[in-house]
Amino acid sequence: MGTEALDSTVPPRVSMVMPVHNGARWLAEAIASVFAQDFTDFELILVDDASADASPAIMAEAAKRDARVQLLRLDTNVGLPAALNHGFAAARGELHSWTSDDNLLRPQMLTRLVATLDANPHTDIAHADFMTIDDSGAELGLSRVGPVERLLYGNNIGACFLYRAHVTEALGGYDASLFGVEDYDFWLRAARRFTFVALHEDLYLYRKHGGSLTSQRAEQIQALTAQIVERALPDTLPARSRAEILVGLALRSQRRWRLDLVGRALRAHPAPVVARLPALARWSLVVARNRLAA
Repeated sequence: MGTEALDSTVPPRVSMVMPVHNGARWLAEAIASVFAQDFTDFELILVDDASADASPAIMAEAAKRDARVQLLRLDTNVGLPAALNHGFAAARGELHSWTSDDNLLRPQMLTRLVATLDANPHTDIAHADFMTIDDSGAELGLSRVGPVERLLYGNNIGACFLYRAHVTEALGGYDASLFGVEDYDFWLRAARRFTFVALHEDLYLYRKHGGSLTSQRAEQIQALTAQIVERALPDTLPARSRAEILVGLALRSQRRWRLDLVGRALRAHPAPVVARLPALARWSLVVARNRLAA
């Protein structure tokens, strides 16, 4: 890969942000997947969130080799959502996306998402299916994104997306207090104001591994998820739908059975709770075993 010529007076169409905190293991591969895009009119904003491993050297080398790279260095570790906000504050493109230092873009990702938004000028956010991979890059299975109408039931927007810069501006970026669910919160807020289009093509590789933030902070993420979903429930939501969402949140808890959620679900509408009694009973046994083991 040679150095790309870049006219700094002409903003790129796409700004891709990659926050990095001690992500050296897969960082070079992640950066290479951005440079391998069929669509080349982009800038890559690497946000070094006070890394203490080899990440700064890898990022510096990328910036040296390609003029489309903008490198930001944070002196203290601020966490993923705040690092994203630093990156997007420096973004010049009319279209925004971000990726992680352990995930990979398919070569056609930007081409297809840009084309989708261009073909739908009144749509604000495009998102696409993605493949889950393991530590070694072996494919584990395709994740199909869902319609935004089902967003309250789970984060079905997925890991592969592109949205217009005015979405970032209108929402004020990502909530730094919601580390671990900042993306889900962003989509929940966006769904109240903007339009989405789903593209059912495999355009991204999402790596699942023991060191990922989701794996390390599962219980805290589940609690935050319940918080942001309950906050997003509209007053006009039918009682049965409210109960289904609440009992679903309770069942996703790995270490504790959220009896408060189940109680609110029962008060909203008992039928969904009754229908999930076998699953609730199984989860109560799991929770009991976890408490004994704690």
